[in-house]
Amino acid sequence: MLRSRKSKAEEQFAATQKKDKLVLKEKEKAQQHKANHMAGLRALRLAKEAEDKITADKEAAEKAATKKRKVKS
Repeated sequence: MLRSRKSKAEEQFAATQKKDKLVLKEKEKAQQHKANHMAGLRALRLAKEAEDKITADKEAAEKAATKKRKVKS
């Protein structure tokens, strides 16, 4: 009798441990998915900022060139 109770307890403990591991794996998978998503968004934001800076620099250079032309005329 004592042995069977211990076996049941051990089985329940093992089942609980298995469930915990599965839940932990799912949680880690969700965290990784979120991290990948955030990294993608960050990359897009940085690319846009770089493109905006290039555009702003070109516009500033054109504006400066236009001012020089007006001054020379």
